[in-house]
Amino acid sequence: MQGTQNLNALEELVRQSVYRQLGLDKSTAATAPNKLLVNISARHCHLTQEAVEILFGEGHQLTPKKWLYQDGQYAAEEAVTLIGPRSRIISNLRILGPCRDINQVEIAYTDARALGFDVPVRQSGDIEGTPGCMLMGPKGYFKMDKGVIRAAIHVHMSPEDAAHYGVKDKDFMQLKVHGECGLTFDKVFVRVNPDFKLEVHLDTDEGNACGLGENTVCELKKIK
Repeated sequence: MQGTQNLNALEELVRQSVYRQLGLDKSTAATAPNKLLVNISARHCHLTQEAVEILFGEGHQLTPKKWLYQDGQYAAEEAVTLIGPRSRIISNLRILGPCRDINQVEIAYTDARALGFDVPVRQSGDIEGTPGCMLMGPKGYFKMDKGVIRAAIHVHMSPEDAAHYGVKDKDFMQLKVHGECGLTFDKVFVRVNPDFKLEVHLDTDEGNACGLGENTVCELKKIK
């Protein structure tokens, strides 16, 4: 127990030192109730149970492969092949579980260009007017008439986090990423739910553009 307390104290001292060197706002960073995580969300899809059974066989259930940071969410063992315009494909497209009530594919801008898609930036679930695609699994094909998007940058947070940052559900915030390739994202969509942990999701293009790494210092700010 004493060793854990000493480690926590050391981590806090290092954190405060970094904040001072970078000039971060301690009121919204060092004193935040929960640690901010900024993660890259690689291309993936969300499927209904109906789609899963068409692709993998009647009665098939998704099998968790890796549990994600948000409680109850996981990357499944199952993956599919995405067939885009002019028969260009992305193989091994990971399914994230559990099943949802809509089918949605989330890819980055580079993926869309490679596939020949004109894909809009959307919030998750906002799929009207988006392009569709064909998915191929070991047991069949599933045609999506819509649902291929580039997911907008967003932050998951609890009501406690929202109160600390002075924001509410569906607001926008800024994310400043420090480092050699540091930059600021100005339209981070806020999602507030009691079950959420504080986490920002970027896609692979956005993560690569700012040089995001495991130890990259990031700062979440309310837009003034």
